[in-house]
Amino acid sequence: MKQILYRLFEHQYLDRNEARTLLQRIASGTCNEAQIASLITVFLMRNISVEELTGFREALLEMSLPVDLSAYPFIDIVGTGGDGKNTFNISTSACFVLAGAGYHVVKHGNYGASSVSGASNVMEQHGVKFTTDIDKLRASLDTCRIAYLHAPLFNPALKAVAPVRKNLAVRSFFNILGPLVNPAIPQYQLLGVYNLPLARLYTYAYQASGIRFGVVHSLDGYDEISLTGEFKVTMPEKEKIYTPEAIGFQRVQEADLFGGDTPADAARIFSAVLHNTATDAQRNCVVANAAFAIQVLCPDKTLEACIDEARESLASGRALDVFKRFVEING
Repeated sequence: MKQILYRLFEHQYLDRNEARTLLQRIASGTCNEAQIASLITVFLMRNISVEELTGFREALLEMSLPVDLSAYPFIDIVGTGGDGKNTFNISTSACFVLAGAGYHVVKHGNYGASSVSGASNVMEQHGVKFTTDIDKLRASLDTCRIAYLHAPLFNPALKAVAPVRKNLAVRSFFNILGPLVNPAIPQYQLLGVYNLPLARLYTYAYQASGIRFGVVHSLDGYDEISLTGEFKVTMPEKEKIYTPEAIGFQRVQEADLFGGDTPADAARIFSAVLHNTATDAQRNCVVANAAFAIQVLCPDKTLEACIDEARESLASGRALDVFKRFVEING
């Protein structure tokens, strides 16, 4: 580890096998917290390479607990985190909107590392118990079209670095890895990233993996479609910059998306979204992200049709019904 750190401090890059071996060593507990913190710092000061990302991903997936949910054509909606915006749980809310609209979702998430409330925080606030029981996960998909995978239960390497990530409270290359290591291996994924270089990096990674993808980035720094300004969407067949107004939404302010100071605050906003009592800004932001997720699944549908589907899922109460059944099964 000492030799690797010296190389990285000298601006050298790891090849795929070196990156894979390094992450295996971290997971085995042979690296101390100071070394892990130094490694995180390196990747804050320079971009991760495609080779490094691929090696890290391979190591995590090889060590992850296998989850065979291949009978369901499902999507995962996730953000890298690390944008420093402390928004409410937009992608998690969008997952339930999608399930309410009739699509299968397998959400891979964790506690917040650089924000107050990650997906796992908001799940726990509503009484959800995390599980690795494959029968229970399948029952959740059969009953309400959504299952939740709490990352530390399935990814031992992520569990090993959790204390360091929490204490540093800054984004890390583990934020970058998280969306790529859903152990159920989604066929579809909508991913939000916090800068344009990352959008390019993930596009290359997705093209190599065969996953049908959408990568979104709000140009003012959000790792989701925030509707606070222009945003870029990359899919296999298109790369386009949108304005909120061009897709039928009013522009919102940063304060409109604030997730609160505690996980309980974030959970209240999440609940208000699904009850369709949230503010217009909160609701529209979730609808926009869900709509582009639908377009990832159904590229032949117009964006207008996808937006209508997402809105109807909330307005009809189907998204809320899905969530209530989800909590019953997973509580």
